[in-house]
Amino acid sequence: MSRQARILLVDDRPENLIALDAILSPLNQILVPVRSGEEALRALEAEEFAVVLLDIVMPGMSGLETAARIKRDARIRYVPIIFLTAAIAGPEQPFLGYEAGAADYLAKPFDPGVLKAKVSVFVDLYLKACQLHDQAELLGGRPLTDQLSGRLAAVEETLAALRKLPAVRQDGEAEETAARLAGRVGRLRNALDALGGPEPTDLAATGLGPAVPDAADPDSAAPDSAAPDSAAPDSGPQGLRPQTGPTSRRPARRS
Repeated sequence: MSRQARILLVDDRPENLIALDAILSPLNQILVPVRSGEEALRALEAEEFAVVLLDIVMPGMSGLETAARIKRDARIRYVPIIFLTAAIAGPEQPFLGYEAGAADYLAKPFDPGVLKAKVSVFVDLYLKACQLHDQAELLGGRPLTDQLSGRLAAVEETLAALRKLPAVRQDGEAEETAARLAGRVGRLRNALDALGGPEPTDLAATGLGPAVPDAADPDSAAPDSAAPDSAAPDSGPQGLRPQTGPTSRRPARRS
């Protein structure tokens, strides 16, 4: 089932809410009608909304005051607001609406197609943001890395206990195998930490100790040290090196 966005409809007149419902129902989203600014604030605190359609002229808390309170609340301030107002409103009304934090402004009576198109844009943006958030979690977001880190920590604890067993400590081959395994677990921990997981585990504290290179694992092999360059460095550009052989004599001056 595809995700649906919530759209908050705020108007003190029931007939206006019915009209908004009829216009926006084809979008197949969740429409939440309320009849006051106070109800709108409670709804926003309880649920997440893609957009708010807010009437400006309402008894009690006006739409402008409701918008101002929304923008002051860090939890809900980023919810876009479309103001709806009567055409008889003063010319300063749009300016006040944008100043209060509106993303858009429509005067009544408005074109139903225009309203549906504007709301559809905000719904699409919201759903895409939700999709990106879900993908980020799957590709290394904090919840996934926390889960993987917990499982890896259990492996680290088990391995630490294994290396402390007398039977392992007294068997050279078993101890070497456990050390190689500790090295691989350590590399997994480093890779997980690079994805943004919790703080890395102190291997010395758990008893895993330093990683031991695994001869069978090419990734764990230490890089070969570079052979020293025995050739003497050039003391100048090619062709201009100082002469090392016997110096040639000048020809004798003829009298």
